[in-house]
Amino acid sequence: MKDNSGFMRAALREAQKNLVVFDGGPFGACIVKGGRLISVGRNTVLKNDATCHAEINAIRAASKKLKTYNLSGCVTYSTTEPCPMCFSAIHWARIDTVVFGTTIADVGKRGFNELKISAGSMNRLGKAGIKIIPGFLRDECLCLLKEWDSLPEKQLY
Repeated sequence: MKDNSGFMRAALREAQKNLVVFDGGPFGACIVKGGRLISVGRNTVLKNDATCHAEINAIRAASKKLKTYNLSGCVTYSTTEPCPMCFSAIHWARIDTVVFGTTIADVGKRGFNELKISAGSMNRLGKAGIKIIPGFLRDECLCLLKEWDSLPEKQLY
């Protein structure tokens, strides 16, 4: 994979907003098409909507901007592996590739209420055919989680 670290860093910057604002957990995502950043999203679950994960927010913004639900040709960069809800939305949006840093297990260890179903398992069981690239800028994404760990105001859900 060519160096697309700038896209993951855009997702990281978006996620870092929740180290100050506390609208949700330390999760960010962005959607890229043709080498162009289309949208970014961060987790805003604590604004009273359990579906507002970073990937869902990024998909909503990209669909609005591109005026279509069909995001074929797009890549999602997520600071953490998409949960089953987000992976399903990625599938339904027809996104081609998912790139992520940390894993569901990494955030589960921190107390987040994660289903222990990996994106790879979802992809295989659902025969989705989505290309998955795990561990991308893992150390930087892990640093984000470690920053989150140190915050006394953080709220797990």
